[in-house]
Amino acid sequence: MAAVHERDVFLGFDFSTQQLKAVAVDAELKVVLEDHVHFDSDLPEFRTQGGVHMHPDRLTVTSPTLMWVKALDRLLDKMAASGFDFSRVRALSGSGQQHGSVFWRTGASRTLRTLHSDQDQDQDRDLQQILQDCFSVSDSPVWMDSSSTAQCHALERAAGGALSLARITGSKAYERFTGNQISKMLQTRPEEFHQTERVSLVSSFAASLFLGDYAPIDFSDGSGMNLLDLSLWDWSDLCLNACAPGLRPLLAAPVPSSTVLGPVCLYFVRRFGFSPDCSVVAFTGDNPASLAGMRLQPGDIAVSLGTSDTVFLWLQFPRPALEGHVFINPVDPQQHMALLCFKNGSLVRERLRDAAPGGSWDGFSSALTQTPLGNDGNIGFYFDVVEILPAAVGVHRFDALDNKVSSFPAHTEVRALVEGQFLSKRLHAERLGYAIIPGTRVLATGGASSNAQILQVLSDVFNAPVFTIDSSNSACLGSAYRALHGLVADSGVSFSDVVKKASEPKLVATPDARAKQIYDDMLKRFGRLEERVLQESRPQD
Repeated sequence: MAAVHERDVFLGFDFSTQQLKAVAVDAELKVVLEDHVHFDSDLPEFRTQGGVHMHPDRLTVTSPTLMWVKALDRLLDKMAASGFDFSRVRALSGSGQQHGSVFWRTGASRTLRTLHSDQDQDQDRDLQQILQDCFSVSDSPVWMDSSSTAQCHALERAAGGALSLARITGSKAYERFTGNQISKMLQTRPEEFHQTERVSLVSSFAASLFLGDYAPIDFSDGSGMNLLDLSLWDWSDLCLNACAPGLRPLLAAPVPSSTVLGPVCLYFVRRFGFSPDCSVVAFTGDNPASLAGMRLQPGDIAVSLGTSDTVFLWLQFPRPALEGHVFINPVDPQQHMALLCFKNGSLVRERLRDAAPGGSWDGFSSALTQTPLGNDGNIGFYFDVVEILPAAVGVHRFDALDNKVSSFPAHTEVRALVEGQFLSKRLHAERLGYAIIPGTRVLATGGASSNAQILQVLSDVFNAPVFTIDSSNSACLGSAYRALHGLVADSGVSFSDVVKKASEPKLVATPDARAKQIYDDMLKRFGRLEERVLQESRPQD
């Protein structure tokens, strides 16, 4: 492992939907700085709401590309004003909201390379001034966009169906995925598209700013484009040609996520005092960066319990399917990660909390402790809004004989909700190839991870110990960790070895000895009932 000196600092950035964040860690992996720029409030001239522009059709959602450029200027200025010593930064990396795309105008590469200029006046110019004419499309499509349905259908037809596409790229066609957005751009704005010399993801765009040249897309974030053949670690010619003939030169070859792209460009050395030896490590997507920040290991599962519930999986043997997403793992390209998202999370838990005895979290927790594992066979599905997995809506309750019932006693209702949410996560995780193995850990984060009784149910349903972690900036933190790993990855040092000094997660729950049999049996019933709920939710001819 390359020598890391006591004064070394590693910097991570996250270009998220609503803000740009930065985290710096020292050689002992202790956080020494956290800062951010909020797009709406700190950059009001761009007139975004939640960091985006919602277009009149309510399907098209974009962000001003120059807003991200100006945000980086503003954030680095804030860090400098706070006394942060950029000369100590040994390496930096970052993440960007997945699926977003940036279209660089022909000739932009020459402008980017001026960031290597040694002219004094260049260090006084903001990045926004330097790059203001560099984009053929001024507003970048982002992950919230759902306007490319026609292009998704065309891509799936070209691939031989949705499942065939998933087996190539890790996901069926999704409107927000970059390949379909590129296809739409070509078809609806051909003049701008033909003025484009490079298409970046938000992550590789951000890396390009530091590099002063076009940065390649990394394997992991590239997995969220419907373009990368996961088995080849390269673009699929079939998918490229279906989206936009001649697309390969506009993307260039993807690279491993630990790749050192080069030193930070002279602009940042002269203006902010970065060391000319500071390395830029490939940027990746925010979800892969969060996996790194949570320090998942083979067999682990991370469960984020927020407004939407999200599940991250470290997979050794993935099974791409029509649900969820499989990506190349950002810390080990021989491995994979999977992502599952569930819309009905904390808001449903809060609704049942209000209806629980006492209308409080204490009453909610008491209901969980006073009801048995398995809930006497009662199972519930609680979809206040149309769910992703499965695509169903409404409240559906079943008794121990699988009869549909209109209500449960209050205590039974609470456990039915919590068990149902975790059974669903386990069911869909297993369909993507997840399996509980010796040493499996469940890492819990998000608002509900502070509730001990909820976490006990999580431990029981997955038959694995549950740990809690502080990951409010997990994508940023993961980017800082990855910056350090990038320096030593070529020598064969594993990511887990690099981050072993970081604080360990806290054990908060272990499974009841009876849990495995109860929930293994219950999961089979749950899968059958979920299919029934899905059929009932489909429109009737």
